Amino acid sequence: MSNNKTSLVGKLILVTGAGTGIGKGVALELARQGADVAISYSSSAQGAMEAVEEMKAIGRRSMAFKANLGVVTDCYRVVDEAAEFLGGLDGIFNNAGVTATLPIQEVTEEQFNKIYNVNIRGQYFCSQRAIGHMIERGKELGRHFPDKPWAGGSIVNMSSVHATAGFVGHSVYAGTKGAINAFSRELAVELCSVHIRVNVVAPGSIEVPSYFTNDPNYTRELGNSMVPWGRVGVPEDIGYLAAYLMSDASEFLTGHVIYIDGGLTAKMAIPYTPPKGERQTS
Repeated sequence: MSNNKTSLVGKLILVTGAGTGIGKGVALELARQGADVAISYSSSAQGAMEAVEEMKAIGRRSMAFKANLGVVTDCYRVVDEAAEFLGGLDGIFNNAGVTATLPIQEVTEEQFNKIYNVNIRGQYFCSQRAIGHMIERGKELGRHFPDKPWAGGSIVNMSSVHATAGFVGHSVYAGTKGAINAFSRELAVELCSVHIRVNVVAPGSIEVPSYFTNDPNYTRELGNSMVPWGRVGVPEDIGYLAAYLMSDASEFLTGHVIYIDGGLTAKMAIPYTPPKGERQTS
């Protein structure tokens, strides 16, 4: 166990939905900080294998597992396989998710079920399965390092700014993200007794490859213009936060939704510039 609480050396972590985009960026950053990282993917096999090879190249142990996390048995299987490969589990970053931009009157039962199954069932049942592995990991570390208290396991669930602000066409997706925030807060309280912390990362605009494939008019300049901070986010931004939440340095942080969005949720959406000077407001 490292004396540097921000270090991830020796940490054993599973990142779901890591074949592309944010999940891939998170997995790579965790590995750069010293963790051994297992990843899951659904359809992005090439990206997952590239991530594994990149992590191996810097000396980390890594393996990718294919899974449909809308199916509970796959959730259980991938967590068990990751723990077996790694030799235990210190943390899980539940990133896997799907979205669709659809007017509410056009949403079908099939589309609704698919988004809720992956986004909610996937995070819930992967977390459920990971808890036992984390408890056993804590016992193992206690046997090997009796003089050092266990900092605890870490569950990080992926939400979105859509959980707190409306955006046209995202009624189903936003609903899943609100549910993630709610069950994560409850889980954080429930798991204090076994020393496992639960937090939520809620990104704003994070530029991933699908931004360009889904919208031929998208450009980096357009992305930058939509964020108060002046630039669009990138997967590495989420990776830096994930590394902290997986480290022992975050041992006292649990039950929080952390919005990482360049000021997006802090800004009023009213397209109006008030006049300068002091005004009576009450």
